[in-house]
Amino acid sequence: MSIRIYIGNLPQGFNPKEFDSILKSVSDSIRFKAVLDKDTKECRGFGFATTNNEENACLVIEKLNGFEFNGSKLRVELSEKKDSSSKRNGSNLNKNKKRKDFKKIVHSDAPNLEAPDPRWAGELSKLKDLLANQKTPA
Repeated sequence: MSIRIYIGNLPQGFNPKEFDSILKSVSDSIRFKAVLDKDTKECRGFGFATTNNEENACLVIEKLNGFEFNGSKLRVELSEKKDSSSKRNGSNLNKNKKRKDFKKIVHSDAPNLEAPDPRWAGELSKLKDLLANQKTPA
């Protein structure tokens, strides 16, 4: 089973070969892949390392978390694998208690129940006038 490690706060102008040599100094069995921007093909400032040994993963985190690399202090921690199928269904929300609970603002095209639809405001005012002027039979 491979263990995945998040490595963030990589500096701009990041050199993967130089960073690989730092990882190899910790352990030879670590593979690193930087996350690249689709358009510019430059590193987005983070990447993932994988290793098959839990001891190596702990060693990498211990040695490199807070390590200064080309003027940036690295952030190194175990990566949580995200299951894409459960994420789409929303069933993963209760499993992940580490995230803070907060109210999300959802923007929607659904009509607001408190106010009339602005597209019908003119027609609504005409209807109100017709009802107000209507005479009731005695």
